[in-house]
Amino acid sequence: MRDRKLFIFAYLVIALISESTSALANHENGEKHVAPDNIPGVVKVDAEGLITLVERMPDLIMIDARIAKDREYGYIEGSRSLPNIDTNCETLAILIPKKTTPTVYYCNGPKCGRSVESIKIAKSCGYSNIYWYRGGFEDWKDKNYPFLKDAGKK
Repeated sequence: MRDRKLFIFAYLVIALISESTSALANHENGEKHVAPDNIPGVVKVDAEGLITLVERMPDLIMIDARIAKDREYGYIEGSRSLPNIDTNCETLAILIPKKTTPTVYYCNGPKCGRSVESIKIAKSCGYSNIYWYRGGFEDWKDKNYPFLKDAGKK
């Protein structure tokens, strides 16, 4: 019985090491996270849908879930910076006091998981009326829509 337990333990350790090594290799090879196609309970919009939301919802809050360095390359006008790594119930409450306020989240695009993480946090904090611009800044820029850059930065 002891040998069987030792065998199972060794097998699990090897499996965990193998999985960790594989994930590390994928990261080092430049493979990036791919965002899911949809997020349950969230309305996905494209660039034109985002424009429509902005036009029709004056109280819409747009959250840029990218890190500050990403915003140096540009950001969608009117968006507020709240990186996913800084997103929690308290930081959300500062930007979005009412949990039913329409909000849209974006990041760099389908290979970026930051907006997905921010949305999961917002949902866990009780926020509803959430929209997601999956295409993100990459799509916005590719469509030649206007964007802002901070003065004196790239």
